[in-house]
Amino acid sequence: MASLETKAPIILRVALATPLRRCFDYLPPKHYDPEQLIPGVRVQVSFGRSIKIGVLVEVDCKTNIDIAKLKPALAILDYQVILPEDLLNLLIWASQYYQHSLGEVISAALPVMLRRGKPAELKGWQRWRLSKKGKDVDIKSLGRAPRQAGLLGELANSPTGLSAQQLNDQHVNWRPVMKTLVDKAWVIEDQAAVGRGRINDKNNVSQDNSVTLNDAQAQAVASVTNSLSMFNCFVLDGVTGSGKTEVYLQIILSVIERGWQALVLVPEIGLTPQLVERFKQCIRQSLVVLHSGLNDQERVNGWILAQTGQASVVIGTRSAVFTPLPRLGVIIIDEEHDASYKQQDGFRYSARDVAVIRAQNLQIPIVLGSATPSLETLSNLDQGRYQLLQLPERAGKACLPEIKMIDLRSKSLFEGLSDELLKAIEKHLSKGGQVLLFLNRRGYAPTLLCHDCGWVANCNRCDSHMTIYKNQRRLRCHHCAAERPVDEKCPACQSENLVNLGQGTERIEQALQQRFPEIEIIRIDRDTTRRKGSMQKMLDSVHSGAPKILVGTQMLAKGHHFPKVTLVGVLGVDHGLFSIDFRASERLAQLIIQVVGRAGRAEHPGQVLIQTHHPYHPLLIRLIEDGYESFANEALAARQIANLPPFSYFALLRAEAADANSPFTFLEKAKNSAQLDRHSDIFVFGPVAAPMERRAGKFRAQLLVQAKSRQQLQHMLTPWIQRLDSEKSARKVRWSIDVDPVEMY
Repeated sequence: MASLETKAPIILRVALATPLRRCFDYLPPKHYDPEQLIPGVRVQVSFGRSIKIGVLVEVDCKTNIDIAKLKPALAILDYQVILPEDLLNLLIWASQYYQHSLGEVISAALPVMLRRGKPAELKGWQRWRLSKKGKDVDIKSLGRAPRQAGLLGELANSPTGLSAQQLNDQHVNWRPVMKTLVDKAWVIEDQAAVGRGRINDKNNVSQDNSVTLNDAQAQAVASVTNSLSMFNCFVLDGVTGSGKTEVYLQIILSVIERGWQALVLVPEIGLTPQLVERFKQCIRQSLVVLHSGLNDQERVNGWILAQTGQASVVIGTRSAVFTPLPRLGVIIIDEEHDASYKQQDGFRYSARDVAVIRAQNLQIPIVLGSATPSLETLSNLDQGRYQLLQLPERAGKACLPEIKMIDLRSKSLFEGLSDELLKAIEKHLSKGGQVLLFLNRRGYAPTLLCHDCGWVANCNRCDSHMTIYKNQRRLRCHHCAAERPVDEKCPACQSENLVNLGQGTERIEQALQQRFPEIEIIRIDRDTTRRKGSMQKMLDSVHSGAPKILVGTQMLAKGHHFPKVTLVGVLGVDHGLFSIDFRASERLAQLIIQVVGRAGRAEHPGQVLIQTHHPYHPLLIRLIEDGYESFANEALAARQIANLPPFSYFALLRAEAADANSPFTFLEKAKNSAQLDRHSDIFVFGPVAAPMERRAGKFRAQLLVQAKSRQQLQHMLTPWIQRLDSEKSARKVRWSIDVDPVEMY
């Protein structure tokens, strides 16, 4: 009698958002469609006592677990994959390279609603368009209703209407005004999805011929467009104001004409509105913006429009690098040097580096744009891995500004402002110009000191001073967000002689209001831009052209175009000249060049004044006299001598606990388990206390791993991390691994 054949079981390998660095095996649900069992769909499963949403990574017929012990999945949630094969492979690579749980990596790539198992469908995507009655309205007759006139004007320039997302990007509190227009029957409200038509429809793309590219810009565009459908990493090195955005735009238009999609990454949300506005002048209906400022449904809508190919262009911040795009033709990274592209907690990835791998996998070009390329990028240029495209001159008639240092030594200051700077401010304002003062420090003052006994207001949870916010009469820690009322008396000696040391943006703003009472002062920092739309409202005020003084942190230094700014004052550079972080000089140089680039971007000549107590510091001299390229070459040579990145590769093992000893105990055992005898070219340094040892009530220590190559580092890390997962002392600490760290604290 013939034996019965046993049918091989179907095993679903599911990635779940847990710290465990492995996938989990399940049987298919009791009732399922076999066609749904495709890697990239979401799966609902029971996990312990909870219900979790995971992603199917593999369908297999073998498992290392007893079949009788496997649970069936509860449901397959998608009929079509939400993570296509190329993106799923990219996430698997990122999980392996950054030594992080695949389930958490995949979870980080999905919008929140999809992580929670909500349907992957468009909902509530509103659009507003002019009615026949609204088209007949004379906008000039609405002089007493400027906001109504403004919205009507925008709708008149958008025949297919505007979405809520587009309006959110450009306006604050616009819904009441729009409701008034709807009530008047001037505007019709639709429930529709943006870009449901053909993405390569010529009606969706309109060339803006108002800008003529110069020779360098045209050459850059030609180099990239001639490389479409093949991998090439281009570095667009253009001085500030050289027209990099126009180069991006012309490349994207070429990509769209071929029916493909483009992904544009920017380092911060604040840079998206101006980029969107410029792109809107050329690209209609097919642009989606993705960043953390959107609500959950808006993010899902944008994500699905990209995933289904209905969006031709996606502009987003760091996490947008994982957006599914079925016809991706080019990736553009603006301000590629910016540290914001590196995630600093949880899944610690570099969006710039992931984007390069994605472009390589898809065999498409990628453009890294910056006026101050990172040393890693410059090293890749030197080795011939990347191709250089240069924009050596400012676009149009704009000229590079005059730069001068103000020696503060032995000079009296008005709240940190020199007399020379104040006179320059007055001069430029009198000529109708605008002034930008840069200080990379929020609050009123960084330190509250007792003048009688020397007591300092420290954070009770961090090794840090608390920052004074005078208007709110609060002390705040910028590291753990702890806050308390400002002390009226010294807790140590009861003296009332408390002194505010140093300057922050709030203090500079108040000093300027006192000195220039008739001039509008606009302060732009994280404290003044918390509310949705507040940043754009301030920028709109700046672009109105009236004489104003802008005071701000690095939020003002990145990519903004202020054509009326003729004077830039740089304050507080001295504290960045002396740091234990080997990257500090590079960051300071980049920041100074970026800030300097805000001046004289139109036909008006620009001036830059840098206040310092160290006018003969080599970094400042090199930057001002020879420029960023000279500084970068010297910095690269120094890095090579010291065997620092990019001439070696780092991984940082961090540990923290409520007591000071546990992190060191764990890290010592970790070091002993590294098995360095098998890796002669790998070195482990430490453990040592973190530069800020106590933060948010936890004591922190770290271990630095250095290797000559990425391959050596990965070969050592993978088995080492697996051993650490089972280390008993690991249960007493919270630990993490950071591959290619950009912050050493």
